[in-house]
Amino acid sequence: MSARSGLRTLALLTASTVGALTIAGTAAHADPNTEEKVLLKGSTTASYFWDDASGRAGDTGLPASGKPMQKGLAASPSWPLMTEGYVIHDGKKLPFFVGDRGPGVPSNNGVMLDLDGKTFAELTGGTFNMDTLGVDGIGGQGHIKVDYVITKWGPGPGKKNHPVPFSTGAWSERDDNPAEPPAAAGAAVPRARETGEWSDGTGAVVASAVAAVGGGVALASDRVRNLLKG
Repeated sequence: MSARSGLRTLALLTASTVGALTIAGTAAHADPNTEEKVLLKGSTTASYFWDDASGRAGDTGLPASGKPMQKGLAASPSWPLMTEGYVIHDGKKLPFFVGDRGPGVPSNNGVMLDLDGKTFAELTGGTFNMDTLGVDGIGGQGHIKVDYVITKWGPGPGKKNHPVPFSTGAWSERDDNPAEPPAAAGAAVPRARETGEWSDGTGAVVASAVAAVGGGVALASDRVRNLLKG
């Protein structure tokens, strides 16, 4: 084999190895147990709603964000639209994004988050009824205590801190001084699984991926050496 041919083979194998490293890195980043930034943590009382513009059960129309009503769409009286995070109740953790405004008057009494009916049902062990837009099987319960974690602030106006009542008008004012991330979180924490089971934070998945790619690199090196000897 000529030196030129050997060098070309080396380049191809190197590109293949780099591709493997890139793929492995992407997979590790996409894993649901990777680290995420915590911007705000707190607790509040949450209610539920389902506004699909059908006019049923107090429906006030489509959500303010323009996004269709869906599981995970929540209403906040003060956080910016498209803010993202998750809530935890009774050991269960579910994601949400702020797609609407509310609650209105209830926020004056401490109800600072309006979850969609399907999320509320899953957190409480009930069943969301699409006919009545209510949650069955929980004895008519309409409010629960939740812990909330904000992982991304929305880009528009709204208070980037603990929620305040809708009547304050904070939802319409741009906040250029967001809350300091919780010091105890160190800016990053292991992401919980959707089932509520927390990752052990050992990085086993990443280690396995690196080990697998490392084996590929060693194999590629052996093949290059053999080809150059030919």
